[in-house]
Amino acid sequence: MLSIACAPLYAHPLPANHRFPMLKYELLPEQLVREGTVPESAFFHPELPSEATILLTHDAEYYQRLQQGGLTRQEERATGFPWSPQLVEREVTILGGTVACVHRALRHGVALNIAGGTHHAFRDRGEGFCLLNDQAAAANYLLGHPELGVSRVLIIDLDVHQGNGTAAIFAQEPRVFTFSMHGARNYPHRKEHSDLDLPLPDGTDDTAYLALLRNTLPRLLQEHQPDFVFYLSGVDVLATDKLGHLALTREGCRQRDQYVLQTCQQHRLPVVVCMGGGYSPRIADIVEAHANTFRVAADLWG
Repeated sequence: MLSIACAPLYAHPLPANHRFPMLKYELLPEQLVREGTVPESAFFHPELPSEATILLTHDAEYYQRLQQGGLTRQEERATGFPWSPQLVEREVTILGGTVACVHRALRHGVALNIAGGTHHAFRDRGEGFCLLNDQAAAANYLLGHPELGVSRVLIIDLDVHQGNGTAAIFAQEPRVFTFSMHGARNYPHRKEHSDLDLPLPDGTDDTAYLALLRNTLPRLLQEHQPDFVFYLSGVDVLATDKLGHLALTREGCRQRDQYVLQTCQQHRLPVVVCMGGGYSPRIADIVEAHANTFRVAADLWG
């Protein structure tokens, strides 16, 4: 049984170069329902999380300025978005969706956020189209509620960009293991230190990528012994992606998702999946690659 969080669409006017990537959040649910992968009843609109939940991860002064439109021009430029109340509401809702997915994954084994994966957000600032770090917040929520029975978390970040914000947030937290497999020469230019970083050369193809992943993930599970997994399944690893510089095919990307999710299922590890990035020139390439993630989850847990 799949549960899928949907954030509100961002209706505030955006620059033209930002509008295109946002289309996937509208088209992906339509595609999944139309083809019968999931029923409409699988989607839910999450409630806004409490401020206390957000402040488990984010600095109070930063969050207050974010809410009130008090970011400096330099800080706003770093996020890549023009500030608006609607933008903040959407980012808070995305975070709430990932937190809500935690409970559904604990019950059913898996839950997915149609957005999320805002891994460039730090405790006290936003970067790279990320204002609040949803997976970090959900991991801290889990650890802050011991009655949920989770004491060790693994974050598997397979977006093409390093999860620098997530790495920094958990740099001193041994209960959360951060694993980022990303393009070596890609954004961010100044990388943070994850617990395990695997930087990939430009042009890495399906064979090399999948072999490295299959040689790494079992060892991480054995050594860290997590109770819960967050998976960031960005599709900017595709050869068609204009920002990614890797060379995965859509089938290779699907096999990546299948391997991660099947491994979680085999180890009886609840997993929350967030979509992350995707910037191929054809919107169909982005939507199809993201849809494959949901198709794999539906096949495994449907």
